[in-house]
Amino acid sequence: MSANVDPVFWQDKRVLLTGHTGFKGGWLALWLQSMGAQVFGIALAPSTTPSLFDVARIGAGVQHHLIDIRDATAIATVFAQFRPEIVFHLAAQPLVRGSYQDPIGTYATNVMGTVHVLEAVRHADSVRAIVSVTSDKCYDNREWVWGYRESDPMGGHDPYSSSKGCAELVSSAYRDAFLRATGIALATARAGNVIGGGDWAEDRLVPDVLRALGDGHAVEIRSPHAIRPWQHVLEPLGGYLLLGQRLFEHGDRYAQGWNFGPHEDDARPVQWVVERLCAAWGSDATWTMQAGTHPHEAGFLKLDISKARQHLHWRPRWTLEQALSRVVRWQRAWLAGKDMRAVCLQHISEYLADV
Repeated sequence: MSANVDPVFWQDKRVLLTGHTGFKGGWLALWLQSMGAQVFGIALAPSTTPSLFDVARIGAGVQHHLIDIRDATAIATVFAQFRPEIVFHLAAQPLVRGSYQDPIGTYATNVMGTVHVLEAVRHADSVRAIVSVTSDKCYDNREWVWGYRESDPMGGHDPYSSSKGCAELVSSAYRDAFLRATGIALATARAGNVIGGGDWAEDRLVPDVLRALGDGHAVEIRSPHAIRPWQHVLEPLGGYLLLGQRLFEHGDRYAQGWNFGPHEDDARPVQWVVERLCAAWGSDATWTMQAGTHPHEAGFLKLDISKARQHLHWRPRWTLEQALSRVVRWQRAWLAGKDMRAVCLQHISEYLADV
């Protein structure tokens, strides 16, 4: 049986969340709000229009501040003002292709931004736990057919993947050099390719497919045979919340790296996902290869989640088919003008009920 997120634990906890205007951060902010946590969010303005932050009114329950994590002084100031007990660090430049276009900005945000957050944490006498979120792409990808374990080496062919490997190394150094000695428990979390309602990012498969379906166009994909560990966004977020609670309660015992990925069978090719998403939408849409040359991206990527299963009692709850179905439900609700905050909260309730 999977462990459930404990809403009683999160009631009135002072939680600082970086990246709350983003896709994953927005869902996490809403989940924390629903449990009665006091959420302080720091991030850039939403990067897309529309955005989950706006359509689900995420800011209604967050102390919302527009701050760039590359600004170390501003980060230190908000930590001193809010005095958080638990920190979730999600703010990042999140796209592989974006990292080819702006490698300097990617490293400045994903590496030095992480340094700034951890530096603020070590000088904040209020913080007891921090979950620093990186990526499944932090591993040195060897195109193995088996999943990467937490003990495998960091790496990265492209600037994004490399920056996430660097963030892992930075986190490890801060844990060993500073935080452990002061009783602050730091863990890193590596998730799969998350999907869900409210993601409008460019160059990301599911949003690209939904845009094409909505416009009645053929779906253009770059790498139909590339395999990724797809999972609904609530899956890793549930893992982050469990991990944050364990760090707060048990400290150094859980201060490690953790994988939160899907069932092994749900590491699927891009083409499989596109075809299932089109079928769930109810369309006879076709897909075509996107013209032109494209930057290198890994062809095969899976995560081994044995450690999280064994020690956190966390496991995936929704299959990829179920996740895709919920993405379509969410998108149709938005197109129909529904209250998307209520829709998001309903999805969270359904997830918690599926033990």
